[in-house]
Amino acid sequence: MPFGKGHHLHLIDGSAFIFRAYHALPPLTRKSDGLPVGAVAGFCNMLHKYIEANTGPDAPTHAAVIFDYSGKSFRNAIYEDYKANRPPAPEDLVPQFPLTREATRAFNVACEEIEGYEADDIIATLACKAREAGGRVTIISSDKDLMQLVGGGVEMLDAMKNKRIGVEQVEEKFGVGPDRVVDVQALAGDSVDNVPGAPGIGVKTAAQLINEFGDLDTLLERAEEIKQPKRRQTLIEKRDQIEVSRRLVQLDCDTPLDFTLDDLEVKEPEPEALLGFLAKMEFRTLSKRIADQLGVDAPAIAESVPEAGPADAPEAKPFDPDAYEIVRDVAALQVWIDRINAVGHVAVDTETTGLNEMTAGLVGICLSVEAGQAAYVPLAHLADGGDGLFADTALAEGQMPLEEALAMLKPVLEDPAVLKIGQNMKYDAKILARHGIEVAPFDDTMLMSYAMHAGLHGHGMDTLSERYLGHVPIPIKELIGSGKSQITFDRVEIETAAKYAAEDADVTLRLWEAFKPQLHQARVTTVYETLERPLVPVLARMERAGVKVDRDTLSRMSNAFAQKMAGLEAEIQELAGETFNVGSPSQVGEILFDRMSLPGGKKGKTGKYSTPADVLEDLATEHDLPARVLDWRQLSKLKSTYTDALQTHINPETGRVHTSYAQTGANTGRLASTDPNLQNIPVRTEEGRRIREAFVAEPGRVLVSLDYSQIELRILAHVAGIDALKEAFRQGQDIHAMTASEMFDVPMEEMTPEIRRRAKAINFGVIYGISGFGLARNLRIPRGEAQGFIDRYFERFPGIRGYMDETVAFAKDKGYVETLFGRKIHTPEINAKGPGAGFARRAAINAPIQGTAADVIRRAMIRMEEAIEGLPATMLLQVHDELIFEVADGAVDETIARVREVMEAAAAPAVRLDVPLVVDAGQGANWAEAH
Repeated sequence: MPFGKGHHLHLIDGSAFIFRAYHALPPLTRKSDGLPVGAVAGFCNMLHKYIEANTGPDAPTHAAVIFDYSGKSFRNAIYEDYKANRPPAPEDLVPQFPLTREATRAFNVACEEIEGYEADDIIATLACKAREAGGRVTIISSDKDLMQLVGGGVEMLDAMKNKRIGVEQVEEKFGVGPDRVVDVQALAGDSVDNVPGAPGIGVKTAAQLINEFGDLDTLLERAEEIKQPKRRQTLIEKRDQIEVSRRLVQLDCDTPLDFTLDDLEVKEPEPEALLGFLAKMEFRTLSKRIADQLGVDAPAIAESVPEAGPADAPEAKPFDPDAYEIVRDVAALQVWIDRINAVGHVAVDTETTGLNEMTAGLVGICLSVEAGQAAYVPLAHLADGGDGLFADTALAEGQMPLEEALAMLKPVLEDPAVLKIGQNMKYDAKILARHGIEVAPFDDTMLMSYAMHAGLHGHGMDTLSERYLGHVPIPIKELIGSGKSQITFDRVEIETAAKYAAEDADVTLRLWEAFKPQLHQARVTTVYETLERPLVPVLARMERAGVKVDRDTLSRMSNAFAQKMAGLEAEIQELAGETFNVGSPSQVGEILFDRMSLPGGKKGKTGKYSTPADVLEDLATEHDLPARVLDWRQLSKLKSTYTDALQTHINPETGRVHTSYAQTGANTGRLASTDPNLQNIPVRTEEGRRIREAFVAEPGRVLVSLDYSQIELRILAHVAGIDALKEAFRQGQDIHAMTASEMFDVPMEEMTPEIRRRAKAINFGVIYGISGFGLARNLRIPRGEAQGFIDRYFERFPGIRGYMDETVAFAKDKGYVETLFGRKIHTPEINAKGPGAGFARRAAINAPIQGTAADVIRRAMIRMEEAIEGLPATMLLQVHDELIFEVADGAVDETIARVREVMEAAAAPAVRLDVPLVVDAGQGANWAEAH
């Protein structure tokens, strides 16, 4: 019977299912080959639950899962930059896209996609055809772009919230009915899809305009009547852009289909096909469940295959923000302290007025001792002034005095018999340390995740909660807003704050309960216990100490840079023969490629020339102008990023800069430095090196720098078993000269600086998997010659090629690589095809070397405080392979001796390297002199 009256069509937004599955479940790889299948597992669970839920009298008669076809759509022909801002899909998700199509067909559900069209267009066409035929349509999606289809027998269902979306809900969201949604979207635009719209007009204003004038065409024709000058000017000047935007957001109800509505009739799954697919994916639990439902035997799958997480986990206690307690007095807090002492652990989280631990005020403390049970202790929320405005200093009622609450909490937070559990505990520990509380002992769920999952995903609380608890926490923006209207947490109403804050402690406790036993299962307990957790208090003390920065020196440098930039600007414009904005890449491109007709000009999607550094470097060999532009840009970056910006980071109370170190900032274990970033201060140019002159010691003290010498090359010699390199390191030879001698058959006594420079570039390049093209650029030589150098390098040191091949093979087999100390760095994209494959291979090769070097200096830092105890010396900074100390004048030699001893022996006893670690030392009144 042809599709018509009485029939009900379900159209499932396949992409929404895929991305929800990917972000909601933990990573999963197929045991047999390491293929990422976590999103496929989640997708199958969601599709299975959908099928189970849609039985009975209101079940669909027809259904299809609609997918986006990879590549551009017809909209890119209308507007080249359509969706240009969208980041590429995660690399471990890409190989799962075709598997979700295969999964859909395995469940015997229609699966459709059409080249050149988006899934929304196919859904629109099918919905329109079904409506015209007299049938009903339910679109299973929450995508706002599909809301223009609602009405006349078409509704939407947000499956995640189990919420139906009809005409009334569309009007609530857009302020207009479904028939005018396109008009509103054309005006408001869409930053996600890069639909330009009308600048300065949002959804609310767009709805007001459409309701006033009736429709978009009338509005544009009568734009002169609009009273607001800026709005009137925008609608007149941007008319073409608005009309293009309308074409972009308007769904195509005439998408050419190679199938009919009748082809989408619901069918029962075929057991053999479905169970065969699930067995191939190695989804043991889901296979068994479906086999039991179908009354057949489940296929045999290895018992050791991991499962997908929340979908197969025991039923957890629901999150109920209304169940959380607000602790307002001594008696209530004492009840919680008694509970903490009874169980011996507590999840702790602080709420503050900002993210800078050195200046942020403490607003409240969250506590949780059992999943689903949490409390918020408000301490410094401000009172409402009565007219919606907060009083400047008056505190809201119903709070304990801050000092009284902290005095009660201090014993338990410092009690060695009570484990404190935090998510990024370093932040909370620094906040509490400012109030005289030294939190110990502790566990950190962020670092637990990092030890187990480095390379798979981020380790922020929201990410972990979604992936491992299947729960989306309350967004902070709902409380404090964003942009210019953002408020601080102390201005949030206590009742509202409590639900958000206590939930953080509840989530943290649940993550700890999930992660703690997994550390042993993942064989990373030692990494967590010896490299991650003990580093937290070390970093916290370094960050609190800070480093003195001389504002006058920075100011003088900024002025000098500004003068030099002005001189370069005049020189550049003289070379160009006209005045233009040197800071505008597109104007630089016009001068170079249109006016001067230099080769290599390429226009981007905006139709403007691209002038990145590599393009200018190539041109600089032929003409002075691009060389001067490069010089100008370098000075501009130094001025804006360092000499100007560093002045704003000087703490007014301490006169020092207090950077923050992120332990999870790099997959390999390297620390990242933020607010400000002190690890990327350039040292290759004279101007860059001069910035370090502003980092100074206090009077009567000096800065001391100790730096590992060529540590990554030493580790490479060890792990690759390269006897020639190992022997050279043991004898203290010039390693770059030795490499040059081996490669180019040049005796050491005849070595020239140029030959040594080439060997140095190859030595360090090989560690990072440099290509012939990359080496050619670095050495400014033909690509063929550069590739010849690399080939000869591998011939002379065959162990390196063996190490690389073995490491890649290990990564493909296991899905991760390891440092010498057992740190795991996951490589989910190692089996991917396409442009990312080369990067994944290079990353896998480099990670064990860079990661081992990072582990070595971590071990040194953890041992350092005990080693220099009693000396007038403070460890201030870590910059990759370098540690910087501030030391009293008379204690420099002894400090250097003790620090060097610790650093050079840091690998032992866990790892015995075949080559010695060597540490260079320097001292001076400032960092530049010391390094």
